[in-house]
Amino acid sequence: QVQLEETGGGLAQAGDSLTLACVSSHTTFSNYVMAWFRQAPGKEREFVTAISWSGDRQFTADSVKGRFTISRDNAKNTVSLEMNDLKPEDTAVYYCAASVKGTVSTSSMDYWGRGTLVTVSS
Repeated sequence: QVQLEETGGGLAQAGDSLTLACVSSHTTFSNYVMAWFRQAPGKEREFVTAISWSGDRQFTADSVKGRFTISRDNAKNTVSLEMNDLKPEDTAVYYCAASVKGTVSTSSMDYWGRGTLVTVSS
């Protein structure tokens, strides 16, 4: 089974930057569309951003557009989420996910990481 592990979560202050990383041990990582989702306390899990297997296509939710950037390094089986100008409302558990077919949604991802908590204080 594909194993995804998120790292980089922690405490941050409003306006700070933080970068999350997701590492996959599966050899076919480069064939997957990768995405980041997040779930705030008491809220439903929501889409944040996604990147195609080659990195040529990206899509980002309006809530973080212009502040968050997704990137991937297929040689290292990693995908990163650079978060800039963090806001308290960005506080959530952030999940890395992979889609084999390329369909990206909360219910369509094939593999999920366990999540990493990002807490942003004002």
